[in-house]
Parts: sequence; structure tokens; C-alpha cells
Amino acid sequence: MRYQKIDPSLFIHNRGNFIKHLKPKSLAVFNSNDIMPTNADGTMRFMQNKDLFHLSGVDQEESILVIFPDAFDPRQREMLFMKETNEHIARWEGAKLNKDQTTEVSGITSVYWLSDFEKIFKDVMSQAEYVYLNSNEHLRNASEVETRDDRFRKWCLEKYPLHNYQRSEPIMHQLRAVKSPLEIELLQKASDINTRAFLRVLKAIKPGIKEYELEAEFIHEYTVNGSTGFSYEPIIASGENACVLHYIENTDTCRDGELILFDCGCWYANYASDVTRAFPVNGRFTTRQKQVYEAVLRVQKTSLEMLRPGNQLHEYHKEVGKLMESELVGLGLLDHTDIKNQDPDWPAYKKYFMHGTSHYLGLDVHDVGLWTTKMEVGNVFTCEPGIYIPEEGIGIRIEDDIVIGEKGNLNLTSGIPKEVDEIEEYMNS
Repeated sequence: MRYQKIDPSLFIHNRGNFIKHLKPKSLAVFNSNDIMPTNADGTMRFMQNKDLFHLSGVDQEESILVIFPDAFDPRQREMLFMKETNEHIARWEGAKLNKDQTTEVSGITSVYWLSDFEKIFKDVMSQAEYVYLNSNEHLRNASEVETRDDRFRKWCLEKYPLHNYQRSEPIMHQLRAVKSPLEIELLQKASDINTRAFLRVLKAIKPGIKEYELEAEFIHEYTVNGSTGFSYEPIIASGENACVLHYIENTDTCRDGELILFDCGCWYANYASDVTRAFPVNGRFTTRQKQVYEAVLRVQKTSLEMLRPGNQLHEYHKEVGKLMESELVGLGLLDHTDIKNQDPDWPAYKKYFMHGTSHYLGLDVHDVGLWTTKMEVGNVFTCEPGIYIPEEGIGIRIEDDIVIGEKGNLNLTSGIPKEVDEIEEYMNS
């Protein structure tokens, strides 16, 4: 792996938290992700199942974690089943984790090869009453691809139909939403790499440069700092392209007088950063660009103050909407008639600010977390208001990554300029 070894106490701690939520005589199973195919014999870069990683630290395909706190045999209370490595695999793909290395990574001493799984699993299933199985219950999940967890769930239900089956995901959504100090350190590392990339790109922007040339500046800085690359498809959108929320072509030319919006993040040790900024291509904001930019920045600054323990996400988003409504009136984009006649289910401000302000961040860019609960210490959110005016060719979003604290929040991405004077000074120095 490109990242430094993570202290296994993180994963021991995470498993301890998970076990507290299990019913007596419960067994839980987590499967790694597949290596996904492209075409012919090609494959995509492997990306681990984040629940399995959260609980074990194992970052390898064909791995199974079994947790059974009430097993009669103490060796069966935490088990990892791994792909057996051999000389052929080592020569062609690189050596996989052996048993001792798996223990070093995870803190789990009972490590077996996958060939032993069915025999040992039959033994522990004979003792278990409840079986917790994993699935992707993210609110935005719309994938039709069958995962290893999906296939295992079908196999398990067919093989052992009379057990009482439970869902792991509600527990994982609750636990993963609150980050430990070690996790915050890893998120800070990802954010530090992203900060260096943004500062590099700020110096590279100039009229005539291609969006994809700036994309290359990001990937260079990510790679030399131990990141595996973009944590999502980068949005590098100049001019009116910035009004397309998920513009990812990055093929246009950056023109004098335009703004360019960057929504870019990177991975480090499976933890994500996610930042957005808008910069003037020629290093100077026009009067109108500055007006709109500072309106977005005012909304963001007030929104950051509302990311506090005890506040509720749905109410928070409503309050941000009111802030944006006022700014849009000030910019001449809305008037009081628009507001008076608005549809309560789609307020007038949504014409220019149509997305949410914050989402959970962590092992996924849109990380798991419960939207019905109140904010608490250790939550990590983005904060990303924006205004998009296609008729003026202006799209501005300002996004930072925020750790909720007891007495004050930590902005993981504060090193990336966002004040107008600060941006102009850095670009022209």
C-alpha cells in the first residue's frame, strides 16, 4: 500500500464498538469487494469494502471477516479468511498478506485461508442464533452490480434458512459517522495532500490552458504524496461548464475573464477529501464575479457556525436555504414576488442553488451516517453552498471539510485560499 501502516488499535476499537450493538449469540460476516472488470481481461483498481476496512484494516480482495463474540472456542470470536498467497501470485500480482501480516494489520490472531471457510463457518453457525449480514443501504445507492456481500447473503440464506437474520448496516451507519482521533488524523492527511494540490493548481491557471491540463496537476501532486488518486471523478469546470453540477468531461479551454470551478478530492489510506473552490482564470475577479463569490462565501461562513453538536441536518439545510434566499435577492436574481409565489417543496432559491449544503465525509466521499439524528462531536461534514447563473456563465461553490468538535470545529481544508484578496494575491505573486 502507498500509505503508512495504520495502528491496529483503530480496528480493534472499531470492532469493540460494533460488538456492543449485537444481540447475544450473534455472528456477523463482512466480505471484501470484488476486483471489477473493464473489458477483455482488464480490471479496475481495487477498492475495498469500507465496512470491512473499518473493522479490520484489511485492504485486499477475497477476504472475509467473521465476528462471533459468544463463540465457545475463543479462537472463533474474531476470524479473518484470506486469499492464500503462493509463488505464482507473488510473481504475477505481488505477494498477498500472509497470516502474520494479516494479524499485524488487523489485530486479529485467528487467520485462515479461504479454503477453510465453509468448514469453520458451519461450526460457528451451529452455535449462533442471530446472523448479521451486510449490504449497501446508502440512501443514494442505485447500483445494479451484485457484490460479494450480495452473493454471500444469497448463499447463506439458502444454506442456513432457519437462523434469525439481522442487518449490519444500521449499526455501521451509526458507528462510522463518528470518527475517532486516529481517523481524523487520516482525514487530515488526505486533506493536506489535497491542499498541496490546490495550491499547485492555483499557480498553473492561466488563459488558454485546458481543463484536463489542470486535472493532470492534481493527479501529479496526489501521486507523489502517497494518494491513490481522485476520490471521485474530478470536476474542473470553466465558464458556464461550472453550472453543470457534475461536469466531468474536463475538455474545455479556460478563457480570459472566466471563473473556473474545481471540485476535487483524493484518497489517503481509504479516507477521502472533498473540496471545491472557484478561481478567476486570469487571476482577477470581475466586479460581478466578486459580488456572487462573496455572497456564497457569506453563506458558507454562517453555515459553518451552524455545524454544531445538537443541531439537526434537515433543519440546518432549511436555515441555509433562508440565508441563500436573502443573498439571491441582494444579487437581483430573485425578488419578493418570486418568494411570495414559491412552491414550498421547491423554494425559489433552488433555481440558483439546487443541491444540499453538507454531507457526511470519511471512508466514502458521501459517507454513511444517520440523517435523522442530531449532529455530534466526531461527525465530519462538508460545507458547500453555491450559486449557479447559466445566463451569466458564472458557477461558484465553496466547500470545506469540517470535523465537529465540543468547543469548536476543525476545518481540515483551511489552507486552501477562499477570500477574494487572498486568492488574487496568491495567483499573482
